[in-house]
Amino acid sequence: MPADLRSDTVTRPTAAMRRAMADAEVGDDVFGEDPTVERLEARVADLLGKAAGLFVPSGVMGNQIAIRLHTQPGDEVVVAERSHIYHYEGAAPAALWGVQLRPVGDASGVLTADDVEAVVQGAHDWEARTRLVCLENTVNKAGGVAVSMDAITPVAETARAHELALHLDGARLWNAAVALDTSPAALASPFDTVNVCLSKGLGAPVGSVLCGPPDLMREARRVRKLLGGGMRQVGVLAAAALVALDDYERDDRALLRADHARARRLADAVAACGLALVRPPDTNIVLFETPEPAAEAVGALAEAGVRMVPFGPRAVRATLHRDLDDAALDQAILALQTRYA
Repeated sequence: MPADLRSDTVTRPTAAMRRAMADAEVGDDVFGEDPTVERLEARVADLLGKAAGLFVPSGVMGNQIAIRLHTQPGDEVVVAERSHIYHYEGAAPAALWGVQLRPVGDASGVLTADDVEAVVQGAHDWEARTRLVCLENTVNKAGGVAVSMDAITPVAETARAHELALHLDGARLWNAAVALDTSPAALASPFDTVNVCLSKGLGAPVGSVLCGPPDLMREARRVRKLLGGGMRQVGVLAAAALVALDDYERDDRALLRADHARARRLADAVAACGLALVRPPDTNIVLFETPEPAAEAVGALAEAGVRMVPFGPRAVRATLHRDLDDAALDQAILALQTRYA
C-alpha cells in the first residue's frame, strides 16, 4: 500500500468520525438551526480564546472572509513572502475584494516588526492604504516552522501602533501549539481574527473555523453566503470535526506529538542520505532538496510506493499525519535510502 506523505489533508475519517456523522443532530445552518455546528463553533472559539466562531468549508474561504472583514477596495495587506495567502489562494484578495498583497520577509517565513514598519503606507493619495497584517502559523512553505510569541508579539505591537488589524492563518495552529508547548489560545491572543483548519493536522474530513468578535462573525456569515459557503445540514461534518478535537486533546495531544516525532525521524533519514534539509522540522512537515528536479524525484519515489509533492524546482515536501504509522514511515525511509544512500 502506498505511503502517502503528500499532505495531512489526505487522511480518511476514522470509524468514530463516521459514527458521529451518521448520528449527528442536524438542522439548517443557513437559518442558524444546526446544533452540532453551533457546538463546534463555540468549542473552537473557546479553544482560541475568542468570543465567536463560524464554520466554513475551507481554510481559503476563512482567510478570504477575514480579509474582506478588515479591508476595503484599494487597501493593502501585509503578508510574509512565504505565506499561503500569497502563494496558494489564487490571488483571491485581488479577484474578490480589490485588495493587493504586499509580500515581505525572507525564506524563514517569519515576519518581523521591521518588515512591517518598512512597508506601512497610505498617507498619500497615490498609495494603497495598509489596513491589515496577516501571519501564518505554522508556515507551510517555510517547512512547517512554528512561530513563537517572541516573534509574534513585536509584529503585533507594530501593527497596533499603526492602527492595523491582525489576522492569523492558523491552518496548522494545533501543530504550532504542540511544538511550542503552549495553548492555541495563547498563540491566537494578539489577533482580531483567527482561522484554523480541522482537515489538516487534526484529520477531520472537511472544514475550518474562523473566530473573532461576535460583530465580525455576524458579518462573516454574510460574506460566507456571498461566496456560496452557506451550508445546510452540515452538522454531519461538524460532528466529525468534534471527534477530531476530542482526539487532539486526548493524552496531552499525543497524536500530533507522534506526527512530529516521525517527522524528526524522517528528517534524520533524509540527512543520512546526503540530502539537504531546508530546515530541521519543528512540526509535521519535512522539506528537503534533491539533486535532480523535484518532479523527477517525486516520480521516482512514487514508483517505489511513496508519495510526496514538489515544493520548488529542487525541493520536496513530506507531511506526516495520523494515517501514517511507523511501518509507513519505514517504507518512506527505505525508498529514500534506495534512491539516494
